[in-house]
Amino acid sequence: MSAEGVLTIASQSGTQETLARLRTEILSHGLELFAEIDHAKNAAEVSLSLRPSVVIIFGNAKAGTVLMQAKQSVALDLPLRALVREDEEGKTWISYVDPVWIAHRHGLPAGIMETAEKMREGLAALIGKAAG
Repeated sequence: MSAEGVLTIASQSGTQETLARLRTEILSHGLELFAEIDHAKNAAEVSLSLRPSVVIIFGNAKAGTVLMQAKQSVALDLPLRALVREDEEGKTWISYVDPVWIAHRHGLPAGIMETAEKMREGLAALIGKAAG
């Protein structure tokens, strides 16, 4: 069962190839790649094990700022993030938070929902391409 607002799709590739494809898609869509957090690497540094789990943080100020102008608390959920992870069976998954859910979560006005819906469509296409 997924957490509320989280969308997850299966990748046709392993984690490293999926991450490479996701980076390529982010940059080819004119988005900024802000950071990557490799949770498995961080776990290993404290002598713990974790299956591959990498969060990529990315975004576009033109879209995100519109949401934050409507309600600054949206900044808690932006920039966008995607989690590339491997499950116990070795299958790779990409999870991300639905921008429309973010808009509803913060009670944004109806006029801003169009921006969130466009973000949702673009993000779904980008993640879909990265997943293969």
